[in-house]
Amino acid sequence: MNHYTKEQVSNIHHENFAFLIIEEVDHVLTITLNRAAKKNALHPKMIEELGFAFQYAFFEKEVRVVILKAKGNVFCAGGDLKAMRGMIEPHNSTIPDPNNKILIGELFNNVYKPVITQVEGKVFAGGFLILAGSHYVVAADHLEFAMPEVKRGIFPMQVMASLLTVMPRRKVIDWCIRGYTISANTAKDWGIITHLTTKEYVENKVTKIANELKENSPKAISLGLEALKNITPSEDQTKYLMGMLMQAIGSKDGQEGLKAFAEKRKAVWSGE
Repeated sequence: MNHYTKEQVSNIHHENFAFLIIEEVDHVLTITLNRAAKKNALHPKMIEELGFAFQYAFFEKEVRVVILKAKGNVFCAGGDLKAMRGMIEPHNSTIPDPNNKILIGELFNNVYKPVITQVEGKVFAGGFLILAGSHYVVAADHLEFAMPEVKRGIFPMQVMASLLTVMPRRKVIDWCIRGYTISANTAKDWGIITHLTTKEYVENKVTKIANELKENSPKAISLGLEALKNITPSEDQTKYLMGMLMQAIGSKDGQEGLKAFAEKRKAVWSGE
């Protein structure tokens, strides 16, 4: 599914990104989450900017590898909870509105280029959509990873589906319904991380993988990843899970969880 046309994304390096930093060097497109003050929480426009950058990578033949990384000590805190409550932060992005709704879980399946995620900060909740969707995840070994949605009255619907592609089913279910924190070593054992190293060596490891990938046929890789899409979860499933997430957010428990989180208090659940 194309969210933007080839013409729309052709001037990517002249666009103003409010939440990302975009760099393209030697066949590598590097996308940096640049919302450190908000723990790189996924603002609605930030998701559109990600979709725009991925669409450019899809169309641009010179791009052979995509690297995702982030500013700050939190790689991604998941969805922007204030935005979920209707409080949208203003921005100066020049990225146009997409031709259709962008779901993060779809982006990785549709780019047909290898994606390496460089993790040097903690990851929470919806941030795992990025890790599970990536082909390689290189992380520092001191990090922690948390899945706290149920403590906010929300269930990680899309995250659950994404994690099922890289993790054992029972571990996914247990993590989603208990909402605890795991170590980087556990994340590696579960398949969330592909390469674990010291924080000083993360970038070097990412560069090494990218250089190895660039040595291989970009067309063969592209065709292989396109074929892979046809044996992975469908767009219909992704849309269904988004609908279920919206249902959870709109429930009494969902609204209470978001309100309690904002007010820094314990939620009072009604079960409705």
